[in-house]
Amino acid sequence: MPILSQASDQDIACHTISVLVDNEAGVLARVIGLFSGRGYNIESLTVAEVNAQEHLSRITLVTSGTPMIIEQIKAQLGRLVPVHKVSDLTVEGPHVSRELALVKVAGTGEKRVESLRIADIFRARVVDSTNESFVFEIVGKTEKINAFIALMEPLGLTDVTRTGVAAIARGCDPI
Repeated sequence: MPILSQASDQDIACHTISVLVDNEAGVLARVIGLFSGRGYNIESLTVAEVNAQEHLSRITLVTSGTPMIIEQIKAQLGRLVPVHKVSDLTVEGPHVSRELALVKVAGTGEKRVESLRIADIFRARVVDSTNESFVFEIVGKTEKINAFIALMEPLGLTDVTRTGVAAIARGCDPI
């Protein structure tokens, strides 16, 4: 009986994929349908119009899988009719990626002071404050935001909202 090989955790990697699409109704649903229909997970998703004259939007998504799965995802995205270009920013060269999070922390006394100290270290800004809570705005790589949230948990973390990853290739060439 043949031994079936399974992907190890080392083979699975996160990829940031940028997809240039027509800005029209139903395009996002088709992209999401491609992922859900095949059991692929989307870890982060952002969409915005990037060219009003040509009615183009950019979908930036973060997904994970083996190299073979990532290639399948890119090929299937490229076959969708409203898709103009698919770029795997993770492998195609240097890129810049950022995420924004709003983090609410409730606390008084020393916990309040400590949350302000940590926010200063992470360059998070206070965007709202009451006598018993703060809302911090933090921008950076996903790992930085995850670390900030982890440090805020014992200090009274009550809520988090995140934008998802926005990414763009470095240099003067478009996507």
